[in-house]
Formats: sequence, C-alpha cells, structure tokens
Amino acid sequence: MTTQKGPLSHVKVLDLSRILAAPWASQILADLGAEVIKVERPGAGDDTRTWGPPFLKDAEGKDTKEAGYYLAVNRGKRSITVSLEKPEGQKIVKELAASADIVLENYKAGTLARYGLDEASLRKINPRLIYCSVTGFGQTGPRRDQPAYDFLIQAMGGLMSVTGERDDRPGGGPQKVGIPIVDLMTGMYAAVSVLAALARRNETGVGDSIDIAMLDVQVATLSNQAMNYLVSGNLPRRNGNAHPNIQPQDVYACADGDVILVVGNDGQFAKLCQVFGQPDWATDQRFATNAQRVRNIGELSALLRDAFAAWEREKLIVALDKAGVPCGPINTVADVFEDSQVKARGMLGHVPHPSGVDVPQVRSPMRFADAPLQTQAAPPLLGQHSDAILAELGYGAGDIESLRSAGAI
Repeated sequence: MTTQKGPLSHVKVLDLSRILAAPWASQILADLGAEVIKVERPGAGDDTRTWGPPFLKDAEGKDTKEAGYYLAVNRGKRSITVSLEKPEGQKIVKELAASADIVLENYKAGTLARYGLDEASLRKINPRLIYCSVTGFGQTGPRRDQPAYDFLIQAMGGLMSVTGERDDRPGGGPQKVGIPIVDLMTGMYAAVSVLAALARRNETGVGDSIDIAMLDVQVATLSNQAMNYLVSGNLPRRNGNAHPNIQPQDVYACADGDVILVVGNDGQFAKLCQVFGQPDWATDQRFATNAQRVRNIGELSALLRDAFAAWEREKLIVALDKAGVPCGPINTVADVFEDSQVKARGMLGHVPHPSGVDVPQVRSPMRFADAPLQTQAAPPLLGQHSDAILAELGYGAGDIESLRSAGAI
C-alpha cells in the first residue's frame, strides 16, 4: 500500500539560502515532500533569477524574469520576500524559525549574527532547530570570511588538476567540469547532513548545528585520485578520458563516430577480445590482468584503436552489448532526453507555471515504493507566497500592507 505524501511531508524547512549549493539541498528536501519556505530579498530575489539567458518564455513567447539557472534548483518551494536588514523582517524570520525543523543558510560566516538570525539566536526560540550553514570555506580557518564560487573551488580543491586532456596533447590543460559539480555535491552533503540530524533529533529531542564547506566537499570527493596520491606519493595528472586505474576505459573512434568503452574487469576484457576476433589478447601477459593493462595501456590502446576503426558505431554497440561489455554513445543533452531508458524512467516532467506555460523540470532520481514522490509545484515567482505565509503567521491585510510600504517585504 502506498501513501500519498512524500517521506518528509512532516518537515518544515526555512531556506535563507541563494545561488546553488544550499538551494540544491532544499530542492532535494522539497522533492521529498518537505514544506520549504524560500526567503528572498525584496525586489531582487535569488541571484540566479537573472543568470540568463535563457529565460523561461511566457504564453506570448516573451521572456519572463525566471532564468533557466533559477528554474533548475527551486521547484516545490514557496517564496516570501523579507528584508533581513529591517527589524520587521528579522521578526518575520524568527517567527518562521519558531515552527521550522531545519534552517538552511549560505551567508558569509558571521553575517546573520548581525541581524540576530544566527544559530545561537534562533536556537533560543526553537531548541529543536537543525541549523545548517553552507559556505565556501566553513565557519573556521583562515579563509572563513572569503566568498567562493564553484569554479574557484574546482581549482583550489584539485579537481581541475585531474580534469582535461594531457598537457602533451592538443587542447591539453586544466578544465572545469561542465556542470557546477562542487555546488551540487555540497547540496547533496547538506541534505544528507540535515536528514542525519533530523534522525538523531528523533532520538534525543535536541537539534544540531551543521557546518558544510564547499572546499571540504571537493577535497572529500577527490576520492580515488586522493587515495592514489596518498598511498603512492605520485601526483595524479590529467589523462583525458582514460581512467587512471582501470583499463581499457576511454573514448574510441569507430568508422562513423566515437563511442565510450568501459571495461571493468578481466572477464569483460576477454569478451571484448572475442568480439574483435582477437582472443589471444586476453591471455597476452601484457594485457591479461587489469594491472598489466594499466601498465601497458599505450600498446593496448594502439591495438584497440585499429579494431574500433573497422566497425560502424551502432553495430559495434549492439555487438558489445550482446557480449556484456559496457559501451555506448556520447550523447548531447538533447540526445539524453530522447533516450528510451531516460524516457521509461520519466526523468523529464512539466509543471504549470504562473506565467501561463508549463515549465520543464528534470525530475528527482529518487524512487520510493511506499511513498512515491509527487509532482512538485513550479519554481515560485519572487514573493509569490508572501501574503499567504504572513497570513499563516497571523498578519492581517493591513499589517502586510504596512510591511510592504516600509520595504520590509
């Protein structure tokens, strides 16, 4: 039997964050059914609203004020505009915090303390509060006061040193990842952290304070490349698309286009050799084990490139798929949404937008048998829910108008 509410339908999130990392976390929570109240600056809102083009087009084909960047990370939320600089605005935030389970914020360290909205101040109002701060460098250390963006952290955190073509190849040099991967991973870590604190609060009755730093996240996600260095002392280098530890894994050119080959073990390599009509390669001492293939990848790759060049791409993909060897095309973003598997999983959805059109949304990848995720509301217009949220706090129409006239909302 399934329920009609998401797993976090009992949770309320006060989202004081903007840009990407923390809003990505709050969108995950919203996807899971949490009520997320997004607090934005009056008249301006989240910076990402203007990070375009492209912008969503309304029913008349005109640009709205919602950039694609903003639309990617804010579905399922309610927007209220509040000026944190004004005492009336600070009072509103404190009233929202009193009934919240989680606060997410990504201001520079110490900023919210000036407004009485820091963790210590809000915990006096709500001891059960889980307060998560997301910053570039964390609440401690010599860089705690410095701002940061994904690109900067990709560079500082070592990711760009292992991303890109080899220096001795055309186009060689450091490259950032094509999506803001540090922001996204930071959002994931933030979401996991607040849910862990929520589970602990269920046992202790006490909230917690969480400090998430983008640089920490990037260092943590160096994963195998970090450990390769720590156990060997050898500095990892850019290697294009080739895997540093498992071979053959690379891009290979067929007669009519490129494919990705991902051989993960010796058995798969033997099957690859069979498809190419070269079973002896699998027993050749240079290539028989993964360790030997990594050491001799130059020789092996030369043989493989000749073998790939003799095949048409689709025929080879079919043959390798039948043999159980992972191989596939390099899809464009458009290709991704036309892929039969992506369609079958329903990863692209559309939700009604206040501008009068349906806005596309990439759906959450999480699937629950007993609490299926519901279609979330479109990313909100700036201050779309201000009056309704204030009314829920007990403000009358006259009070709301006074706040608006004073520039507090």
